[in-house]
Amino acid sequence: MPLKLTKRGNSNNWYIRGTVRGQSVFESTGTRDREVAEAIRIKTESRLLNESVHGKKALITFEEATESYIKSGGSERFLIKVSPQTGKVSGIAAHFRGKLLKDLTQSDLDAAARILFPHASAETRNRQCYTPFIAVWNHAASNQWAEVRQWKRPRKAKGTNIVKLKTRAGTKPTSYDRAAQFVAAMSPAPAQLMTALFYTGMRPIELFMLEAQDVNVAERWITLDASKTGEPRGVPIHEFLAPLLEALVARGGILFRTHKGEPYPPTEEFGGQISSAIAGARNRLKKRGITITDISPYTGRHTVSTQLVVNGIHPYIKDQILGHAADDMSRHYTHVPQQPLIEAINTLPVPPLWREQEWWRDPVYWSRRLVKWGARSERVAVSNR
Repeated sequence: MPLKLTKRGNSNNWYIRGTVRGQSVFESTGTRDREVAEAIRIKTESRLLNESVHGKKALITFEEATESYIKSGGSERFLIKVSPQTGKVSGIAAHFRGKLLKDLTQSDLDAAARILFPHASAETRNRQCYTPFIAVWNHAASNQWAEVRQWKRPRKAKGTNIVKLKTRAGTKPTSYDRAAQFVAAMSPAPAQLMTALFYTGMRPIELFMLEAQDVNVAERWITLDASKTGEPRGVPIHEFLAPLLEALVARGGILFRTHKGEPYPPTEEFGGQISSAIAGARNRLKKRGITITDISPYTGRHTVSTQLVVNGIHPYIKDQILGHAADDMSRHYTHVPQQPLIEAINTLPVPPLWREQEWWRDPVYWSRRLVKWGARSERVAVSNR
């Protein structure tokens, strides 16, 4: 029978009830206005009729796919932004408002990146537009709302004679000796976070949100159920990192926290959560006559990737560690420790300076301490209490 408007119990709102081509419906319109409710009824009946004839794949919008993706645990970062002053909604989902998935093309994605991030580098467009868009698309494809598709990402221009005057910190790898020197100039809490970044290759946002329940130290395995790409994956644990993770897991909850015991904000833009710690380390090193200005949270991921290549690790294994490979097999065995990946991560070098840091003796205790440097570079542990 066609859909009709009806009342339910003591509710003043109108409800839609009926059957469209075998699909029963009984839902609220969310309004008391008969005229508005009738418009919703007509729209709902038309949508269900079209779905029954053409299938949902032909009718679902990018906004609807985004909403489902976020409800399933995906990050809304860059997809939906709400201005606290005006309440205006922007972001990728707003840009594609009303657009059907079936109608979106590579040129639409490229145009969105140019419009939303007109002055951004290829790396920034890739991270802030292409990656979240593709995550939503992969979610839709897994629900059979869209076809599986290989989207092209932006690349750095080649063969240009333009001189790049400034490179943002974190876009290039560094050596582990240099990284150890930098981390040694940090207070324990951010130093522990940076250590994990350099020995897992995880994205900063993944590490900020990592919980004790995600880490199996005994099996040397981390499980990410909802990573940045919208796909679950497993991350091997380096032997060097095991004692730190063991102590933090025993504490429970979010693993990496500020010296005040608070979780870092779950965002990744520019590594702003530990920007003060990064600036502090640079200044302390500068006072000693050492200049290191190109290390930031994302440096760890780039360094892991590069070092694994240098160590002769097979590209497929490297991609699995970094979360680039997303075939059905890797997704199926997300929770199962994979020995080849564990062996590969353990090829990363560990400089003696990194092992000598005092906070290794009791990571949890030292994580609540700020380390200040006096006029003669004397390290003094200051309690947070």
